[in-house]
Amino acid sequence: METTSDTESPKHTGRGAKRRSELFEELTDLLVAEGFAHLTLDDLAARLHCSKRTLYGLAGSKEQLVRAAVVQFFRRATERVEAALAAETEPARRLAAYLRAVSAELAPASARFFDDLAAFEPAAEVYDRNTRAAARRVQQLIEEGTAAGAFREVHVAFAADVITSVMVRIQRRQVAAATGLTDAQAYANLSELLLHGLTN
Repeated sequence: METTSDTESPKHTGRGAKRRSELFEELTDLLVAEGFAHLTLDDLAARLHCSKRTLYGLAGSKEQLVRAAVVQFFRRATERVEAALAAETEPARRLAAYLRAVSAELAPASARFFDDLAAFEPAAEVYDRNTRAAARRVQQLIEEGTAAGAFREVHVAFAADVITSVMVRIQRRQVAAATGLTDAQAYANLSELLLHGLTN
């Protein structure tokens, strides 16, 4: 996962900035919980108890609102995942903490949200970018663990390629279709496989 640029989310400055920021957080939580393809701007305004004009103050269209909310979802997730990682020092525990934190961050998101995400290219691109950043982070953690002697000697590039492939399949909803696992459950299972396969 990665922290995306501040230019990709609405600016919350000036009068009413606190309320706009709170509204944007509520919008993000709503879309994550329920998906977004079926919701109109009128629906969103009604659910958030605001006017469409207020929503247009956050972004110029529903599509821009959705993408900004997806960016925000992954930004928040990245901050918490990195905090969980920073709390650990032992290589195996760091790898476990990272993947389990990713799983925990994805858990509140509904299947409908991920299905809508996969079908909406501007938002799918955000998920894809974060997935590939997460895969690079996992490769770095494996390299650190191998160098420290905590992990078996493995071909790190191959392991990273396999992990990236699985993560991309999770992101594209292929693992859900094949196994019935949610994205969070898939990451939890990936964590277990990696730890059992790598640790001495």
